[in-house]
Amino acid sequence: MSVWDVGGLGQCPGLALPIPGTGLGLADRAVSQRCPAQGHFPARPSRGHGGLTPSAVEKAAFWLPRTQMSPCPLILLARPWHQPALGHWGEWREDVHRARLPQPPINQAVPQRPVPSSWGAALGRSHLPTAQKADLSGDATAATINHSLTLLQRLQELLQNGNGSDSVLRVRSAASDEAKVFHTHQLLLSLQSEVFESLLHNQSVITLHEPPETAALFEKFIRYLYCGGVSILLHQAIPMHQLASKYRVWGLQRGVADYMKSHLASESSQGHVVAWYHYAVRIGDAALQESCLQFLAWNLSAVLGSAEWGSVSVELLLLLLERSDLVLHSELELYTAVEGWLSRRQPEGPVAKRVLRAIRYPMIAPSQLFRLQAQSPVLARHYGAVQDLLFQAFQFHAASPLHFAKYFDVNCSMFLPRNYLAPSWGSQWVINNPARDDRSTSFQTQLGPSSHDAGKRVTWNVLFSPRWLPVSLRPVYSDSVSGAVQPVRIEDGRPRLVITPAMSSPDFAGVSFQKTVLVGVRQQGRVVVKHAYSFHQSSDEAADFLAHADLQKRTSEYLIDNSLHLHIIIKPVYHSLIKVKK
Repeated sequence: MSVWDVGGLGQCPGLALPIPGTGLGLADRAVSQRCPAQGHFPARPSRGHGGLTPSAVEKAAFWLPRTQMSPCPLILLARPWHQPALGHWGEWREDVHRARLPQPPINQAVPQRPVPSSWGAALGRSHLPTAQKADLSGDATAATINHSLTLLQRLQELLQNGNGSDSVLRVRSAASDEAKVFHTHQLLLSLQSEVFESLLHNQSVITLHEPPETAALFEKFIRYLYCGGVSILLHQAIPMHQLASKYRVWGLQRGVADYMKSHLASESSQGHVVAWYHYAVRIGDAALQESCLQFLAWNLSAVLGSAEWGSVSVELLLLLLERSDLVLHSELELYTAVEGWLSRRQPEGPVAKRVLRAIRYPMIAPSQLFRLQAQSPVLARHYGAVQDLLFQAFQFHAASPLHFAKYFDVNCSMFLPRNYLAPSWGSQWVINNPARDDRSTSFQTQLGPSSHDAGKRVTWNVLFSPRWLPVSLRPVYSDSVSGAVQPVRIEDGRPRLVITPAMSSPDFAGVSFQKTVLVGVRQQGRVVVKHAYSFHQSSDEAADFLAHADLQKRTSEYLIDNSLHLHIIIKPVYHSLIKVKK
């Protein structure tokens, strides 16, 4: 369970109502005065604040708790008590709170206060003159008295007990014949939601119709409007986001979206990332949509074996199959998962054809392709849709890539490997205590996926430096006395990873190598891919490799048990040297 305090409720130190989107309360934006005797109230209502009508502020004044220093309630005024009050839209108000404060004698001069020249002056943060504030700032005995937690507790009690309630919400759902009733306070609802402000403008009792999922969370939603905090679980994220969007509580909406982005790696029995992606598409949240899609692509092997794979839509499946940055064990693993998806969903012929033609058959060994032709019921049913691709894959494995490239276009996705985790494509590298010093390692990969090159290997050398300095930051020595060398700080360096082949061979003709480095981190108890850096043969290193990672701290999010987890993948990319005319 995670508790998210998301915008909308400022915690003010005084006994005052919070203003949405700020850290101010009404007490910070108004002049506080105590009435001269218990039971007496100002002659006229105070001016409205923060977009509220005067009547709303007046309502707040009556149910604010009494202070411990005086039996009188705390009254919020934006002007001296003797000045006339303006109602909404500049109207003079004489119809509220007829009880009058004692008036001074006619022949007695009324002490005048300067009239603020602007709303900013009237609603300033402090009630103290500038000189007095300066005195307090230099006083060693000055202190801040903060009872904001007590205020939050009393606001919760207001919701639970319904004390001073001036509005009623009746929430109905198709799952129940009985409506849930909430005794609320119009001021607090209006502070957080313009929808509630509009609904409660001319009525105090409203009936709301909600789906069962959102109706079950409505009490939590209302509690957020009072206290600015809510605890949610994975399966509650979508309905809570729906409530926040429907009633235009923007702080809660942003908070739930951030919660979803940071909990993509969380464990759940049925999975949640696919559902969150579909929801993001439906509401048009491009940022959440991209976060979900990237997580699925970089951690696809875990998704393929989970229950949520069956809930993947056709559109999402095709988007994933188009990508070359999918992280999985092999192309055969992807085909097996797609075959299971087609068997369960039974899509129409054109859809099945598009899905099957997105598989990169040249990346599957010929022996495995023969087995699929003989044993796969899905392939047997849709063989005509992919027959040409299978024949081309067998041709690719039978000839040298250089010879094959003379007759076929190899500059397409069909011949571009994905990020395969199988040993023939790369190696995992766990660097213990990476901030200590430079490290190096070496490993071998296959020359290419073609069976013609099955026995050919390439050796790769890898160098990792935790504090490499670019040329622009390196010290420059000078013969002059004034040209002192500036000391170089450790934090000026950045991590660097260099990958180079340990050999050269004529077999490299017609092929270049794309290097991909996956960085694993631990999130919500699971190891997931956080970054994927890719660079080509023309550059032996990733320019921005872990540019913002602080490996000096043992608490760095990039370290798992004080170790940096990398997986290096080498992807052969074929290109034509000589094109034969057909």
